[in-house]
Order: sequence, then C-alpha cells, then structure tokens
Amino acid sequence: MSEILTLEQIQNFKGKFPKQLWSLFFSEMWERFCFYGMRGMLTYFMVTELMMKDDTANLQYGATQAFVYAFTFIGGLFADKILGFRKSLFWGGLLMIVGSAILAYDPHQFFFLGISFTIIGTGFFKPNISTMVGALYRKDDARRDAGFSLFYSGINIGALLGGYACIAIGKEYSWHLAFGLAGIVMAISLLTFLFTQKNLGPIGLSPFKAAEQEDVVIDGIADGLKTEPAVITHKTTPKPWYDYAVYLGSLAVIPLIMVMVAKTQYTDWFMYTIGPATLLYLFYEMSKYGAAERKKLLAALVFILFSIIFWGIFEQSGGSLALFAARNLDNKILGVITLDPNGVNNAANSLFVIIFAPLIGLVWIAMAKKKIEPNTVVKFGLGFLFLAGAFFVFYSSKFFANAQGITSLDIFTIAYFVITLGELCLSPIGLSIMTKLSPKKLQGVMMGMWFLASAYGQYVAGIIGAGMSTGAENDSIQQKLITYTDGYKQLAIYALITGVVLIVISPVVKKLMQEVK
Repeated sequence: MSEILTLEQIQNFKGKFPKQLWSLFFSEMWERFCFYGMRGMLTYFMVTELMMKDDTANLQYGATQAFVYAFTFIGGLFADKILGFRKSLFWGGLLMIVGSAILAYDPHQFFFLGISFTIIGTGFFKPNISTMVGALYRKDDARRDAGFSLFYSGINIGALLGGYACIAIGKEYSWHLAFGLAGIVMAISLLTFLFTQKNLGPIGLSPFKAAEQEDVVIDGIADGLKTEPAVITHKTTPKPWYDYAVYLGSLAVIPLIMVMVAKTQYTDWFMYTIGPATLLYLFYEMSKYGAAERKKLLAALVFILFSIIFWGIFEQSGGSLALFAARNLDNKILGVITLDPNGVNNAANSLFVIIFAPLIGLVWIAMAKKKIEPNTVVKFGLGFLFLAGAFFVFYSSKFFANAQGITSLDIFTIAYFVITLGELCLSPIGLSIMTKLSPKKLQGVMMGMWFLASAYGQYVAGIIGAGMSTGAENDSIQQKLITYTDGYKQLAIYALITGVVLIVISPVVKKLMQEVK
C-alpha cells in the first residue's frame, strides 16, 4: 500500500506546477464541458424550442445561472463544515449526471427538473475543486497565480469543446443527443477524480475525518526552559448521519428550485435575501478572528462586490449576445471559414483563454521577479478597462452591417479577444486571492461567496438582457442590431468608470490586504 502524502510534501513541489494540479485540471475540464455546453444551449433552446419571448428567456437564463452560482456558496459551506471537499465534489458530479440524463430523455417536458438537478450539482462541485487547487500551494508561494491561470485554461478547454459542440449538435441534429453528451463527459470528469484523488494526501478530507494535523504549536512551557516544539492533535468523531442529511436535504430542495427558476419573481425574492444573509454570516465568522484577519476579509469583500459589476456586464454572452449571434451575425470567419455564430459566441472566449492564460500567468511570474508586477487591485481595474474596450467593439459592429442588419462575425470575435484579456486580469486572480485572504477554516465559504458574487452578476445580466430584448421585441433585424449595440455602448461606459474607480482606490485596498500581494 502506497504511503499517503503529507500536505508539506505536496506543497514542497519542484518546478512551476504541482503534479496534483493536472488531475484536478482534467476533472474540472470535463465538468466545464458539461456546464458550458448546457449554458450555451439555454437561451437559444428556450426561445426556439420552448417558445418563450426574448425577455422571458433572458430572465430565465439569469435566474438559472444565478441559482447555479448561489448554490456554490451553500456547497462550499457544507464542504467546510460536514462533507469535506472530496465528498462534496463527488455528490455534485452525480447530481449533474442525473440532471443531464433527465434532459437527454425529454428536454421539453422535463426542462426545469433537469436544470434543477444541474444547479444543485454544480453548487457542490464547483467551489470545492477550486479550493483544493489553492491547498496545493503555501500562502507565500509566488507560483500560485500561475497555477490558477493554468487551471483556468483547463476550465476553458472544457468550455470551448462543450460550448461549441453542444449547441451545434442541438441545432443541427438532436437536442436529446446534445444534453446526453453533457452527461457523458460529466461521468468522465467524476471517474478522473476518483482514480487520482489518492495523490491529494489530506487535501479535501471531511472535517470529521480523524487526522494528524498541527493544531497548536508550543515553543516553550516556562520562562528560561528550552523545549522542542510540541504538536497537539485531537481526533474528531465521524458523524455519517450528517452526510446523509446533506444528501437528502439537497434532493428535497429540488422541487423548490424548480418553482423558483420557472417563476422568476421568486428568484428576485431569493436574491434579495441570500446576499444580506451571507454577509451577516460572514460578519459573524469575522468576529471570531483578530483585526489582521478581519482586514483581509474586508479586502476580499471589495473584490467580491466589484466582481458583481464585472459579471453583470460580461455575462451578456449567455443571454443577449446569444440572441444577437443567432439573428445579427453572418457565419464566416475571415471570409472563408464557415462556423455557427452561436457556437462562436459560446466558444471564442474559451479559445482565447486557452491560448493566453498560460502566457499571462508566465508574464505575472516574470514581472514579479523584476518587482514590477501590478498588485491584485490594479489587475482587477485593468480587467474592467479591457471589458469596456470589448463592449465598445461589440457596439462598433453596427458600422459593419449590411442593409438587412447582418454584421461581421470577425468583429464579434475580436470583441471576444478583448473581453478575454479582461477576464484573465480578473477571474483566475480572483480565485487565487480568495484563498490568499481567507483563514483556512473559511476558505470554502469565501470561495462560495466569490461564486455567489457571480450569481448576482448573472442575475443582473439577465435583467440587463431582458431590458434590451423588451425594447427590441417587435423590431426588424436591422432595428434589433441598433437596439442591442446601443445597449452595449452603455455597458462599455459603465465598465470604464468602474475600472477607473477601482484603480484610484487600490492603495486603500492594498493596505487592507497587508502582506498579501
């Protein structure tokens, strides 16, 4: 029987990346194929197959995605307190497979049932694998950002493949096959994790698992008396019924999720409640820590709040931009390559992340060695400036349209290149900074709050997209082009202002972060 690795052995790896990162990379890659494949189909499927109006579909999209990310907070909380990251990930993967199977069987009749399983499953899966990536590194390891950037490229390989393949298969062949493919690759993700988790040592085990860990280190027990450091350990009693309660509870809420997603006014009530409730819970947890830790958690909250604005603008890709791509884009790249415009809308961002995420990660390392790397707050600000540039490019596509209102897929793709640069300044760094600023016992919760901010971003994105769709409901294709692109111009202005504000306040936030860079 092979020896179980200790956390110290894992974190003292040689080279740029720990070997365990690769197994987590592939598990996440296939899970993201499933998630982004389904995400890319939602708005188009609701409009063309469920016959929803554009504004209703945008609100449904925002509600569905909001619940997906909101449940990452709950999944992170249960992982921290009861299941541990590994059991949480496995349970989430099973639920996602069931949801995909339901949709593959009959996506028209059981749409909201299948989506509800997927929502709960993603909530258990997503925050916990990211937290395990953070645990591979010591807090002072300069290679952490590069590791998260590489991990982020894994996310986007899955998003690229799933984002293009599922919508193309659904439109051209069969929606049953498209949803079924998402479930098959989710099963591959789960099997990959099961066969490689032995290399993770103590990372991700249940908090009730009896373990030898350093709880208290004592340098001496009396003045003038020399002693060796002592490690005090304690054993906790496993409580398996806690696990079963979580499993049964997560199944029991599925009918409730179905109702809240189908009727978006319930989503409004949920979003008005969950945010303040989680903030109150975080403030309660913060009261248990000293001033230094509380300042770091306040800095984390700044990043979380600004990320809501970022994702509210960025996530037009699944709503209004999906409908814009379906109606207002030609199907030629560089005039010769024929591609599905919705597939490009779903996959272009991921393709650019795959290409540039490792390169930007290496750029951060090189700049850190020369002591010229911008701090994390400035990186966030740069993310907003690139986001503004991207939506100005989306706006400019109106100037390349023909008389029928059909515009250039090339210009649309360039906008995604610019938006990707903004995402790479913010999202992988955001995952990393949550683990840097959080005490160990709150890492799952803070990662969940990071994704909860994404939930609010998705919620806001749905409202924005619905607003644009309402204004263009009875318009011609040409008028829809003008309505949508004018909306993108407004979003560009908001992103520009937010980026400037963030850069201006960066010295204050950096003080709260203290030694964390």
